[in-house]
Amino acid sequence: MSSIGLTGGIASGKSTLAAMFRDLGAKIIDADQLAHELLRSGSPVHAQVVNRFGPGILDSAGEIDRSRLGAVIFADPEGRAALNAIIHPAIMARPGELLAAYHAENPAAVVISDAALIYEAQIESRFLKVIVAWCRPEQQLERLLAKGVLSREQAERRIQAQMPGDEKRRRADYVIDTSGSVEDTRRQVEALYPELEQLSAGIG
Repeated sequence: MSSIGLTGGIASGKSTLAAMFRDLGAKIIDADQLAHELLRSGSPVHAQVVNRFGPGILDSAGEIDRSRLGAVIFADPEGRAALNAIIHPAIMARPGELLAAYHAENPAAVVISDAALIYEAQIESRFLKVIVAWCRPEQQLERLLAKGVLSREQAERRIQAQMPGDEKRRRADYVIDTSGSVEDTRRQVEALYPELEQLSAGIG
């Protein structure tokens, strides 16, 4: 059993692609959502992260404030590596459980793992194929700034903290260009999906 990886730089349209694939019938394993669950208070991961980064990353309810944590790790490569070392082993265990459950329900299910750091974490060999969401770097910056949460400096730092989109594009098995309209992106997803169904049927 194996899933298909979906990755891309921050603000590259990866989540949009995941939603489109879900609309076509794919099962989506969302690594960011799994990380969010692992960071909740009471979990071993929560305790390790607070121990490493201090109580300043907590909100008034004692939960990890992801924006505060993000501000810390994107300004500190060593801290970012330390966070990944804490979270990644726990994250990687859960998708296997979900994948097994999805294939038990339907051996030919298209299961897509939506994960931002497939190449950075060097786990691409775990996937049958890897799809990369790609857009121009200036579009990534525009999209991040449009959310009104980050300053230009913060947005640029987050983009630079990841592997360049063109390098991910070079390594990909499939590339979906999200720099155009939503309709254009959807056409690419719909054109690729039958091939993913064939691949998944062959490994189910």
